[in-house]
Amino acid sequence: MFALEVGSLLIIVVVFILILIPTALLGWIERRLIGFFQDRLGPNRLGPLGVMQVAADFIKMFGKEDWIPPFSDKLTFVIAPMILPIAMFLSFAVIPFAPGVGIIDLNVGLLWILAMAGLAAYSAMLAGIASNNKFSLLGGLRAAAQMISYEVFMGISILGVVILSDSFNLREIVIAQEDGWFVFPQFIGFFIFLVAGLAESHRWPLDLPEGEAEIISGYNTEYSGMKFLLFFVGEYIGLTLISALIPILFFGGWHAPFGLEFGNEIFSGLFWLSVKASFFAFFFILVRAAIPRPRYDQLMAYGWLIMLPLSLLNLLITGALVLVQGG
Repeated sequence: MFALEVGSLLIIVVVFILILIPTALLGWIERRLIGFFQDRLGPNRLGPLGVMQVAADFIKMFGKEDWIPPFSDKLTFVIAPMILPIAMFLSFAVIPFAPGVGIIDLNVGLLWILAMAGLAAYSAMLAGIASNNKFSLLGGLRAAAQMISYEVFMGISILGVVILSDSFNLREIVIAQEDGWFVFPQFIGFFIFLVAGLAESHRWPLDLPEGEAEIISGYNTEYSGMKFLLFFVGEYIGLTLISALIPILFFGGWHAPFGLEFGNEIFSGLFWLSVKASFFAFFFILVRAAIPRPRYDQLMAYGWLIMLPLSLLNLLITGALVLVQGG
């Protein structure tokens, strides 16, 4: 039961910890890094370097009144914020963290990730509709259109990886990169997946569903207390998921660069995947600090007029090259 093998109880506990700790720390890391980028201090009062600010935020959220608007659809209003973190947690079930470390080895793991991303879109959409608030409704409609649109480009962008690895299994995709990372033959796919990941997780500068200057706070305008916390946590779990998926699909997963493996393959794999995922998490934070938010119509036009043709072209070229080399 406590063996180091895929699906064992010990591995499930390890994976749960690997998700919770970075997710809890990301809020503090983001504030500290943005403070550094903008030449200010950031959180620095509670604990060393303000690290206990995260705990203070959670306590504040727990202490706030959990208000349900009398004019809302109460059942849907309560269920909507639960969907996002649950869908994000379920996505981690198929993530291969290292050799022998993972919850389930699913042959259609990549499709499972896309299915959970589609399910997460219902969270924002239902929250916006159930709130019975015009700003919430606009935010919910924006979220639904943005997430569903960019799921199309995200799905097409990783089909090149599927062709090269001949599998939808994430573990087999990592193994297929033992002799070379997919980012080199699939750089266009990597770029599209990176942008689509920002749009899917509502990360700045693509957080248009929560455009404070235009629609107050979007789909979560009427939410407070624990329900708002669920949206907050779900967003950071999504950031952790995207930061882990990019190395797995394009940068060799747990494989060390330049043959720098050390010690046990499990610890080496966990270390290198963590380093790669941390790099992309920091990159997303830097993007938030450096790039302004576009207009919503610009975001949608960019997706359908640029990202879609690029992703289809990448798929066409990849398929043609594989056919030529195989023939």
